[in-house]
Amino acid sequence: MTQEEISKLNASLEGASPQEVLKKVLQKFGDKIALSSSLGAEDQVLTDMLMKINPQARIFTLDTGRLFPETYDLIDRTSRKYKTKIEVFFPEHQKVEKMVNEKGINLFYESVENRKFCCHLRKIEPLQRAFAELDAWICGLRAGQAVTRKDIALVEWDENNGLVKVNPLATWSEEAVWAYIHEHKVPYNVLHDKGFPSIGCQPCTRAIEPGEDVRAGRWWWENPDTKECGLHKR
Repeated sequence: MTQEEISKLNASLEGASPQEVLKKVLQKFGDKIALSSSLGAEDQVLTDMLMKINPQARIFTLDTGRLFPETYDLIDRTSRKYKTKIEVFFPEHQKVEKMVNEKGINLFYESVENRKFCCHLRKIEPLQRAFAELDAWICGLRAGQAVTRKDIALVEWDENNGLVKVNPLATWSEEAVWAYIHEHKVPYNVLHDKGFPSIGCQPCTRAIEPGEDVRAGRWWWENPDTKECGLHKR
């Protein structure tokens, strides 16, 4: 799509609900669009909406090899509830072995460069494989999640991956996400009840204290402006 087409699509979706956004992009892209789910609260909301619109819609996730046990449990519970198969993409084991053997098992604590390298092998490369047959992807970004996400639009051109990126929950608040989860009985990660608003790899995620930013528990040893793994580089 051209930037002009994306601008027109955004204009046509102004004020639309996330469900309306999903219906529109599913109609437009057909089997060339998929939900990329990290199993976070927002992605679980989108999974529920998507399955109610089209039970055959494609959903995939990335298994970095360092996820919480609770996250694996959620993949299973979600697949069972919606009677769907969440596709799982893994990193290439030879590259991970080489990285760990050269830089150490917990290299990401040593420098931002190491952490981003680890994220690249465990997340970015598998994501690129998932994108191979897609023209667009759906994700659960919200403008209020982080300083790096404050300017997101409902539909964007993802320059890094050469795809259209759809953010149906861009304008939603955290309160709206949880209201939907409770109203529709959407399965969610039990770690959310233990102070983990944002959940990624186990060694790079901690619970937050009351009053802290929702992303404070992700790569907590880094500055806020570096706290992206590269999936949503802006």
